[in-house]
Amino acid sequence: MTHEDTVDDRTRPRPHPGFFLVFEGPDGGGKSTQAARTVDWLRGQGFDVVACRDPGGTHLGERLRSVILSDESVHPTMRAEMLLYMASRAQLVDEVVRPALAAGRIVVSDRFVLSNLVYQGVAGGLSVDEVAAVGSVATGGLSPDLTLLLDVPPEVARNRTGPARDRIEKRPAEYQERVRAGFLAAAERSSTYPGPLTLIDAGLDPAAVFDLIRKEVQDALALDPRS
Repeated sequence: MTHEDTVDDRTRPRPHPGFFLVFEGPDGGGKSTQAARTVDWLRGQGFDVVACRDPGGTHLGERLRSVILSDESVHPTMRAEMLLYMASRAQLVDEVVRPALAAGRIVVSDRFVLSNLVYQGVAGGLSVDEVAAVGSVATGGLSPDLTLLLDVPPEVARNRTGPARDRIEKRPAEYQERVRAGFLAAAERSSTYPGPLTLIDAGLDPAAVFDLIRKEVQDALALDPRS
């Protein structure tokens, strides 16, 4: 991790020299856009940053992502869907995330295990504890150093995204409402979630949202707020 300021490890002990930042939240919250903007900002500060998306981020992961989200000819059960996500994540962690963290780089991921706890667990009816156990196996126990949860009301999300773009987004409004409720519940019980989790109001103007994100990341990395 290269920067003229040294990261203060007193902010939170980590099992690696890098920093693992994850963006989570319902679809339509601007998560991918804000993650990309954060990557650009961090690189502008001199950090060595790896950006990835989950599912995806590897050759195997992108194949699985297509099956999970785009292939209308397959109809995985909720349990099979969860396991496909976990297989993609296992490859991503082993091939990309752990090596980058071990090298002292910052990894910024668009989604991680919390999404499965919510989408297939809370909203999909699977045991959240069982999903968490599978997630621990898939990641080898790796958890984010900071999770930013971008929350947005369903009606705002629908106005932003327009027609559903993938198989998950095509699920009924009741499912999407359970998804949001699951994420908000995770934020309320953040002390039980592995690693710090911060709720961000993504219904604000995108520039204001990024200001909130930048402050959280500056605090986590012990950066000068003027940087």
